[in-house]
Amino acid sequence: MKTAVYVYTGTGNSLWTARELASRIGQAELILLNHHQKQFPPCHADIIGLVFPVHIWGVPPPVLEFLDLIKTNSKPYVFAVAVNAGQVAATLIQLKKLLQTKNLHLSCGFSIDLPSNYIPWGGAISPQKQQEKISTALEKIERITGIVRNKEDLPVEKGPLWQNIFFSLIYKKSLPYVASMDKAFFADEKCSSCGICAKICPARNILMTEGKPVWQRRCEQCFACIQWCPKEAIQYGKGTSNKKRYHHPDISLKDMLACAEEKKP
Repeated sequence: MKTAVYVYTGTGNSLWTARELASRIGQAELILLNHHQKQFPPCHADIIGLVFPVHIWGVPPPVLEFLDLIKTNSKPYVFAVAVNAGQVAATLIQLKKLLQTKNLHLSCGFSIDLPSNYIPWGGAISPQKQQEKISTALEKIERITGIVRNKEDLPVEKGPLWQNIFFSLIYKKSLPYVASMDKAFFADEKCSSCGICAKICPARNILMTEGKPVWQRRCEQCFACIQWCPKEAIQYGKGTSNKKRYHHPDISLKDMLACAEEKKP
């Protein structure tokens, strides 16, 4: 029974989640998503998984674009995992409705709570608290694996009603402006011109100009650039210079750069 797990990642939380799931499900192929990808080969898998970070309490643009391109030759079993920092809101409800327009049924959808990478609202939590979240996530991944193997059909996980209504409204109002929200990024004097930010950006949104990164107004707000900068030279506005960075401790820069190479058009 072949499984295809499509994953979109910025700071490694979703890549780690997808790898853990794939290793437990067995016979699973990981397929990386990137922004502005023009086509995907038809998927012949019996099971299709979608693993992605929640962006502004909703489905991120690369996944939206993928759903417009996906082609299947059968009726696969579809599951999803939305990685977030504690507020999945109506993300999986949104995804289920989107899949219905493609004549695909989301059989189950799960929320995985991992440390936040949204540095404007706060730096990294302590390594101890990170490991606590990761351990809890692993336990849930074990449960998800059993559900997927048995092809169970369950209601998708969601937040409380007020979140689903209020945060969904914020998502709809904010999404058209996300691409230009990179105006607040800049590189400070610690920048060594290494170019890692440009290489690791899943949206290909950064160009190195005279040794410095320049953002191109097609941002996804994944914060890969700021979180993976080895010199912590990239800032977002005035409040990030003293905040601790975060990326998943079990995902290396080498892992992410390999993903970036795979995701080149």
